[in-house]
Amino acid sequence: MNRPVGTATRGTTNPNRLRRMDRWIAHAHGPALRRADSAPVAVDLGYGAAPWTAVELLRRLRTADPRCRVVGIEIDPARVAAAEPYERDGLTFRHGGFEVPTADRPVLIRAANVLRQYDESEVADVWARLCGRLAPGGLLVEGTCDEIGRRHVWVALGPEGPRTVTFATRLGSLDRPSDLAERLPKALIHRNVPGEPVHAFLRDFDRAWAAAAPYASLGARQRWIEAVTDLAGTWPLTDDRRRWRQGEVTVEWAAIAPNAE
Repeated sequence: MNRPVGTATRGTTNPNRLRRMDRWIAHAHGPALRRADSAPVAVDLGYGAAPWTAVELLRRLRTADPRCRVVGIEIDPARVAAAEPYERDGLTFRHGGFEVPTADRPVLIRAANVLRQYDESEVADVWARLCGRLAPGGLLVEGTCDEIGRRHVWVALGPEGPRTVTFATRLGSLDRPSDLAERLPKALIHRNVPGEPVHAFLRDFDRAWAAAAPYASLGARQRWIEAVTDLAGTWPLTDDRRRWRQGEVTVEWAAIAPNAE
């Protein structure tokens, strides 16, 4: 057996930690799941010391397509053994890494809080390897969140590369949008400095948030919607008020991609 590609991460996890990412996936990628000719396979890559995120991913994806199957993949064989009692119809666990050892090419790979523990220089190669394992029309979602799932930032990638970046938060926990900077994925977290596009985006978001302060009396959600509406005037957002109401905003990757070295 070939050695799995990658290194073991800390493995910390909590129930419901990835709910915001899962809801977005079911919304944004649900049509592609339903178009699959056979039962679509989704991968929870690096699910951690406990299998909660894989169990929850199956339940949430099956709201989009009841045929979905989930494979949890972990590089630590002890974690795979601990997860096996949770296997059920549509849910299995396998030992592996970035080579994604599944019989069928997955329509979805979710890698949450995995690359954060790698060097920025390694990200592009890992993205390319994972995207190379996707089925036609597949999606890679890679990003980071806090320990209880209040704040997320993730990149969505297709076989051709990165497409969008989504910022998602529990609005009651937010002082300003740039609070989400601490959860930027590895490809962006060291680029939140003057002169980089992601820094400009968060700066403009903070300004729009400040300008929307009069709406705070109507609640954090209304203030967020007003700020994002303002932001949409200068940044290429790809979603609408239905998602903004969820405490989300998605922007084209090309607009905030790191400057070339």
